[in-house]
Amino acid sequence: MRNTLSKVGGFLLCLLFWGTIIRAQSIPIRGKVTGPDGSPIIGATVAIKGQKTGTVTDVMGAYKLQAPATATLVVSFIGFQPKEVPVNNRAELDVKLEEDQKKLEEVVVVGYGQQKKKDVTGAISSINSKTIMEVPVTNAQQALQGRTPGIDVINNSNKPGDEPRVRVRGTRSLSAGNDPLYVVDGIPFAGNLNDINPQDIASMDVLKDASATAIYGSRGANGVVLVSTRKGKVSAPQVTYSGVYGIVNTLGKTDMMDSQQYLAMKREANRAAGLYDDNNPDASDAKIFTATEIENIKRGVNTDWQSLMLSQGWQTRHGIGVSGGTETTKYAVTGGYFKDQGVLQLQSYERYNLHMAIDQMIGKHVQIGASSLATYSMRKGGTYNGMSASLKMLPIADPYDAEGKLITYPTSDNQQPNALLDYEDGNRVERLSHIRFFNSLYGEISLFDGLKYRLNVGTDVFQNNYGLFQSKKNTDLLIGGGDATATKQGQLIWAYTIENLLTYNKTFNKHSLNITGLYSVQRQREDSSSASVRGIPVEWQEYYNLGQAATVTGISGLLGTWTILSYMGRVNYGFDDRYLVTLTLRADGSSRFAPGKKWGYFPSVALGWNVTSEDFMKGVSWLENLKVRGSYGRIGNTGIPPYATQGLLGRTPYSFGNKGVTGFSPLLLRNPNLTWETTASTNIGIDFSLFKGRITGSMDVYKQKTTDLLLQRFLPFSNGFDAVLENLGVTQNKGIEIGLSTVNVQTRSGFTWSMDVNFYMNREKILSLGAGKMQDIGNGWFVGQPTYVYYDYKKVGIWQDQAAAQVYKQRQGEIQLADLNNDKKLDDKDRTILGAPQPKWSGGMTQRFSYKGLDLSVVAFARMGSMVRSDFYSSFNTLFGRYNNLDVDYWTPTNPTNNFPRPNANQERPNNYNTLSYFDGSFFKIRNITLGYSLPESLMKRWQMEALRFAVDIKQPLILAPYRQKYKGIDPEDVNVIGVDAPATWMLQFGVNATF
Repeated sequence: MRNTLSKVGGFLLCLLFWGTIIRAQSIPIRGKVTGPDGSPIIGATVAIKGQKTGTVTDVMGAYKLQAPATATLVVSFIGFQPKEVPVNNRAELDVKLEEDQKKLEEVVVVGYGQQKKKDVTGAISSINSKTIMEVPVTNAQQALQGRTPGIDVINNSNKPGDEPRVRVRGTRSLSAGNDPLYVVDGIPFAGNLNDINPQDIASMDVLKDASATAIYGSRGANGVVLVSTRKGKVSAPQVTYSGVYGIVNTLGKTDMMDSQQYLAMKREANRAAGLYDDNNPDASDAKIFTATEIENIKRGVNTDWQSLMLSQGWQTRHGIGVSGGTETTKYAVTGGYFKDQGVLQLQSYERYNLHMAIDQMIGKHVQIGASSLATYSMRKGGTYNGMSASLKMLPIADPYDAEGKLITYPTSDNQQPNALLDYEDGNRVERLSHIRFFNSLYGEISLFDGLKYRLNVGTDVFQNNYGLFQSKKNTDLLIGGGDATATKQGQLIWAYTIENLLTYNKTFNKHSLNITGLYSVQRQREDSSSASVRGIPVEWQEYYNLGQAATVTGISGLLGTWTILSYMGRVNYGFDDRYLVTLTLRADGSSRFAPGKKWGYFPSVALGWNVTSEDFMKGVSWLENLKVRGSYGRIGNTGIPPYATQGLLGRTPYSFGNKGVTGFSPLLLRNPNLTWETTASTNIGIDFSLFKGRITGSMDVYKQKTTDLLLQRFLPFSNGFDAVLENLGVTQNKGIEIGLSTVNVQTRSGFTWSMDVNFYMNREKILSLGAGKMQDIGNGWFVGQPTYVYYDYKKVGIWQDQAAAQVYKQRQGEIQLADLNNDKKLDDKDRTILGAPQPKWSGGMTQRFSYKGLDLSVVAFARMGSMVRSDFYSSFNTLFGRYNNLDVDYWTPTNPTNNFPRPNANQERPNNYNTLSYFDGSFFKIRNITLGYSLPESLMKRWQMEALRFAVDIKQPLILAPYRQKYKGIDPEDVNVIGVDAPATWMLQFGVNATF
């Protein structure tokens, strides 16, 4: 025992002695940290390399600390390049940091090239691959929502595989397309981005103003989204794997009536119609309910049809890639798999992706490369709407008989077949298989100093095969009756793009010059056909043997080809890193237009001034970048399908003598004068960076005017045609966009908090509908109003007084409408503009936190001041008793509410029921919360890995909206009308990312 204590005591004395030696070797160090101009840097971190010891500089930029004489100090601050300084027994160490120009030197992809951020004169928003993957998305378009100002992304539906609607700075055209042009690796990309695995995208740059988009001429009016896929880099072979699995659940169920609520509503509906005698309820019930319903009521049946139709969905995504390369050869290969099983059993989307990219130097002056995207996808239940049938089902209906089999008509009502029948094998089969090969190839040669020639060749081939089979027991056919039906459609699209680019890039003295010339041709050919039949004798053949069907109900085919020939020139000039000029002119010739109207010319000019490069700004240390820019230009929209200027003939049967024959007659009046829709755009913006990069951002103000809108001009029927397509209308868009990125906290312990915020307002307005026309009520177009509005009567309540209601030929308990002109009658003159889907403002915010290996991000999005129309309140608020109903507060003599009218069995729907459908569409959403953990570097070296990260995501955990909290809706996010379809969902997702 004594020996043990002696050994321990000796060990402690050694430690004490060794600690004294170490302390003796530590020396006090003081100094000052300054910037390149000698100004002190406040809050710079001064740490001892390899240790957790450190300090920060004071208001004079000074610091002091104890450090070993042989240590190395690491000095860092936001906006400056970190610097390592050996102590070497020095007691005083002054450190000068150099500015980190990475932010300003970052490359932004522009049309047909790249530019440094500081040289950009147009309005461009960019997101990188990390930002794209911060939110679990099916396609890359969804990643733009709430991340960049001026980009409005709204989900069309919640069906797996559906694509969102994307608008860049609002809606311009009334009848032509408003979707932006997508360009992938320099080649125009038809359709949407659903075919691209978001993990294969390196960056997305959105061109918004005329200076940025005019380079794409006739297709740039709606904005341009440039997508750059991942490429190889100089490194040893690197293998990556990512995998996620998510559990999907509905955000809530539609609030329908249960059995007791439904029984009360139906009895009230018949009471209002004079068909229910409260003094003899049993006899009255026998009149208004079927025998089956009476029996179910006695048994206390209370079926929740939504719960039977909905189930837990799931998503999974896996990707594996290999990349690397040398100075002469770079490569990247990735493969991906994605599956989204919806909460409705018949709806799913599955996708396989393969992406390959290679870049090869041949000698010193020639470079070639290729990028290839291959996709196969299968979408099931694309048009299936099981919710519509299930919501109508009565809660007093029992779906199963005593043996557990589905009852075809649970209430003996032939208009209410059992919604669960669609889930029976073979009753409804719908598939859309899609295969696509998109290739981008290039060759570039340096002719002499600064001059390069580049050839881009893009090919795009995709095929769609669609089939829909409905058996005799499918709910759609059970309502209308009839034999099994089938439809089969095929579509093949082949396109190519050839571009010849000549660029000259030279810097001499204080002058920089970049000249780009382009000659290109793009051509697309579409071949499609469709056939529909009824009466399939062998149902297990589904839609694969249409020739055996009893009746052909429809057959069609289409061949469409178009070509665009283009010339473009662009000049970028800069003087002394202060003054920037961009001049662009593009000429497009389109085969869609008639001779004499084929060519359109689209010029633009942009100016930029780097204010911080001026001599008078040298002493302003807190502002490292301030750029003012302005642009003006004209861009186009092709707007019409091929052959629209040639008119159209239709097959017409008629009697000739005593025989029935067919001939052809004009269906569409020919107009050879059709031309481009043209948008003139003005943009003024500033870019800034403050406090060594702690605050960076931009602000833009714009105004756009679109002329020669393609609209139908109505003609007297005596001409034989009721309308002709002409260039008539004018619209206007103007707005403001603000984007801001901040580093709020950054400590020497490793904790950081950064934030991205964006805010934008856009105001659409129709300026003219042509020929002095002020409104087109059928389309919702009104001069002076947004491009789409809700035009209807205005509900002010429910009639409470019978005498007052009779003045307007209404009854007590019915919807009371506003008499806007106070003429004591209700007619079309009392209809008014209630609102528009256009929000007053929109914005998004991303908060990022990190501490050592932990990281947390929160992505939010808001849309305020819009109006939506809900189909739930028109389709499922009939209040006449045949179908189930929304659980609403309806009027009765004992419940004189002003919310909803009295049920009435004599009315299939309440009078003016559409007025019940309009709601405030404002909402705030937390789109996603991600918590991740990256294993420490020391452990990765031991495991011979580069990185390993685990993460958990919660997608759409919170929605704050009047439609949801006040009116019991689920999700107000939809395009104009909230449809009755697959319900909105939330998801809990687990993921892993590994790099070897």
